Amino acid sequence: MTRYENTTQEQNTNNKAKETVLKQANTLEGWPEVKGYDFEGEFNFEMFMKSYLNTGLQATCLGQAIEITKQMRENDTTIFLAFTSNMGTSGVREHINYLVKHNLVHVLATTAGAIEEDIIKCFKEFVLGDYRANGAYLREEGINRTGNIFIPNDRYLYFEKFMNPFFERLLKMQKDSGEIIGIKEFVYELGHELELQNIEGKERSFTYWAYKNNLPFFCPALPDGSIGDMLYFFKKNHPEFKIDTSDYIVEATDLGLDCEKMGIIALGGSVPKHLVSNVGLFRDGADYCVYINSGLEMEGSNAGAPIDEAVSWGKLKPDAQKVKVEAEASLVFPLLVASAFKLYKVK
Repeated sequence: MTRYENTTQEQNTNNKAKETVLKQANTLEGWPEVKGYDFEGEFNFEMFMKSYLNTGLQATCLGQAIEITKQMRENDTTIFLAFTSNMGTSGVREHINYLVKHNLVHVLATTAGAIEEDIIKCFKEFVLGDYRANGAYLREEGINRTGNIFIPNDRYLYFEKFMNPFFERLLKMQKDSGEIIGIKEFVYELGHELELQNIEGKERSFTYWAYKNNLPFFCPALPDGSIGDMLYFFKKNHPEFKIDTSDYIVEATDLGLDCEKMGIIALGGSVPKHLVSNVGLFRDGADYCVYINSGLEMEGSNAGAPIDEAVSWGKLKPDAQKVKVEAEASLVFPLLVASAFKLYKVK
């Protein structure tokens, strides 16, 4: 092979490689540009949040979640808000309280931890700690840790003092009426108890405002927390005391069947997310859905499921406006509340 032939062959190889790498493409003319917020000039929070739609990655998903939530509000949608207990533990509690107080959401679902910690904070707040604090040392000091939040044991002494007369009142209600109280009524009466005992910090409580505004509030795993611990001791002395843990299924499902449009905002996974999603199954799917969680699909878990998995179960309509924001909720939910509720005025 001559040097000229070798050069020609190399050129042909290079041309083929170039064509492979720089393959002729659809130019996607007219598609939305990827662009972040321009910090030149005066800062505008509303425009900053709108820029999330075009930022890409999970920022775009959050931008979509905000727009979908605005559509829920524009279209008189019944909004089911589901959240896990750590949302009550953290400062997200205040954001949920704002939504409940102002009737911006319509049905609530959570676990026992969120409700009891919401009530405990009426007496005494939690404090910021450290993710890496030594567990044995904290145990010795009587301090419980949730992430980087510290909860001293004295908070539960306040809670016990609050709960004892509450259980006594419910037992009297049961004896007087001959009826067993249900899950929804139990949570409603907890809010009522804050009023009856005239607890000073009650207006910071979403449990209290759910009671005041008569919003349905479901807690399927009611005994799974400090409430259950105290219920254990109370039932030892009053074995006749009962709680109906089945009626809420009928009540929650009927709420879904009766509403014209159903929307879901679910923070985290677990029982609350499944409860509100399963309500959608009975009406052939919810119309709107925003999931915010950090679960992974590979787990096959409730939280980790991609949002289209809910469509396969019939929990969301195939044409539902839907998005999953893969993020830890305390980072992004406050931005959604600010953008889609506080700043957004329904036309």
